[in-house]
Amino acid sequence: MFIVTGANGHLGRDIVRHLSTRVPAGEIAASVRDRDRAVDLADLGVEIRHGDFAEPETLGGAFAGATQVLIVSADKLGDEALALHRAAIDAAVAAGAHRILYTSHMGARSDSPFAPAAQHWGTERDLDNCGVPFTALRHGFYAESCLHLIGDGLRSGELRVPEDGPVSWTSRADLAEADAAILASDGRWDSITLPLTATEAVTMAEIAAMASEVIGHEVRYIVISDEEWVSERIAGGMPAIYAEMLVGTFRAARRGDFAQVDRALAGLLGRAPATMRDVIAATVS
Repeated sequence: MFIVTGANGHLGRDIVRHLSTRVPAGEIAASVRDRDRAVDLADLGVEIRHGDFAEPETLGGAFAGATQVLIVSADKLGDEALALHRAAIDAAVAAGAHRILYTSHMGARSDSPFAPAAQHWGTERDLDNCGVPFTALRHGFYAESCLHLIGDGLRSGELRVPEDGPVSWTSRADLAEADAAILASDGRWDSITLPLTATEAVTMAEIAAMASEVIGHEVRYIVISDEEWVSERIAGGMPAIYAEMLVGTFRAARRGDFAQVDRALAGLLGRAPATMRDVIAATVS
């Protein structure tokens, strides 16, 4: 049985949909916190199970009969995220899973200034110590996340961001398709994967230039300090904890943590991955 967690989220839902085209839907179970929101997946023939990392007692039933479990990383920060992932890993081991897959992140390292990257590194260590074969899916940075970083810059015509570095922004939809392919590959991808990225890494200055071309009016690139960017986000209503977390993206990018590109994703897709230009065009169309 293939178990996919977080299947009500954008990534998890798309993974289940793609997986159902590769293996019989009856061999897939979607673990969700709210089964009522997964009716569309049930219509595919997928079994819908209740599972919540924060309620470990629910995971025994959610993971029952598992041969492979794909853990979609929790949308939490710090020790809370690590504890939630650890609960899912423990439940997968207890269920007798032959392999555990986890949606990690390129640039995962213990000293990353981008807090989620350090969390992913910690969960990879837990996977390495769990005693079950694992695959850490080192995702490229979601291209959709870039749109949150730049705020309303596309509309206002001013891209006000801190100094950055190249980032291989990668479409979440492409990553979901690749994750499903790896999940269905019966363990041919072992341990930590190559970075699953788009085939180019771009800076914010380059994003401003391509946005100007796509939109048809100039988007000015303006460098501001980290502190000014955080203050502007908070003034716009973003909680301080998230503003501080997101500015870590720029700090990590400045030292090259997200600059690597690899052909692995293109190979899994059998085509070129979407580019940041493609994502911008889809957003403004």
